[in-house]
Amino acid sequence: MATNDIFTLGLGLTPPWRVIDRRWETGKQPNELHLAVAADPGARFPCPTCGRLCKPHDWKETSWRHLNFFQHACIVTARVPRTDCPDHGVLRIAVPWARPDSGCPLLFEQVALLLMREMPVSAAARIIGVTDQRLWRVLQFYVRQAIARLDLSHVEAVALDETAARRGHEYVTVFIDLDAADKPVRFVTPGKGKDCVKAFRAFLLEHGGEPTRIAEVVCDMSAAFLAAAGENFPRAAVTVDWFHVVQIFTTAVEQVRRAEAHRCVLPKGVRWATLKRPEALNAAQKQALAELESGGFATAEAYRAKELLRWVRQADTTQAARWRLTHFLRHIDERLTTWNYILDPVRETVETVRRHAGRIIRRWLSGYSNARLEALNGLFQAARARARGYRNTATFACIIYLIGAPIGDLLGVTPST
Repeated sequence: MATNDIFTLGLGLTPPWRVIDRRWETGKQPNELHLAVAADPGARFPCPTCGRLCKPHDWKETSWRHLNFFQHACIVTARVPRTDCPDHGVLRIAVPWARPDSGCPLLFEQVALLLMREMPVSAAARIIGVTDQRLWRVLQFYVRQAIARLDLSHVEAVALDETAARRGHEYVTVFIDLDAADKPVRFVTPGKGKDCVKAFRAFLLEHGGEPTRIAEVVCDMSAAFLAAAGENFPRAAVTVDWFHVVQIFTTAVEQVRRAEAHRCVLPKGVRWATLKRPEALNAAQKQALAELESGGFATAEAYRAKELLRWVRQADTTQAARWRLTHFLRHIDERLTTWNYILDPVRETVETVRRHAGRIIRRWLSGYSNARLEALNGLFQAARARARGYRNTATFACIIYLIGAPIGDLLGVTPST
């Protein structure tokens, strides 16, 4: 078998296309293998619009960066014709091995997508030997194509939460389908607040969904999210996820600890002792917590309030949860009456929970929670940390879709080309 025929098979070319020449460029690092592809003489080509076989009108030389040949860069070059169709005029054809204007064959893009699932884009670019900007263009194209084909006609329960995109209070808001068994991410948009919920409603309508079908929205206690949920999904019941209840109490404990640390010396190691679960404490942290609770510190009072939430969470029924939450709030109010302003963060947190008690109790009615979304947020932030951040929210949104959306079934890349 001739060498050119081997390369023709390796590239997956089909008639009338074949490799007609190859050359090495050893003056560059890495060395480059150039493969010249051409069509058989007299070949006719399908009109891009109607598919009618037509004579070529003229030709344009085009190059594509292919996967490395061993350790050498590989460049494929071909003269691509324009067809002269009697019905549609002169149009440039699409070659079978690459999508129009991509600069990379389909096989290259498929391998790049597989790598970008497993590692930062910059690392994938180093392995393949191209710039990361080129890989970002590939990723963004296929993500847009895949998301455009999403069917949201069966979505009835959603959860939403913001996650940090960059330092400096830049966020994206992620929406998931709570009934999806796998890959639940359905929409990602820059920012946080009412406009994000409005944008999701528009996205839902564009993809076959119906806002009046949404029966459940799970979110945090953000006033913007709660108001927007009522405006955009009028038939939906809103559940405040338990994770956020614990989160605001944990934040209050940390605020009290910082304020008290300016006034007196706290036991060493108390910071992590008050943030971690009791069963996860080491010996030194248990000792710090014991000293804190026996020393009459305000931080100990805030910590006890946070830990008492476990008693509420363990309720088996909606009625028991409502009773426990009511008594929990009353008990904390009574405990705080003997303390001064240093425990104001806990007082504010208690009032926040009291205002949203009905939505919090719905957690026992609906059975939905933000647990999956919080777990996904951990994956998103881990990816951001490995990549040492992303240039903008659009690139971060692409990674979120790649990790959490059903992209794998929608890419539509042909592996044999």
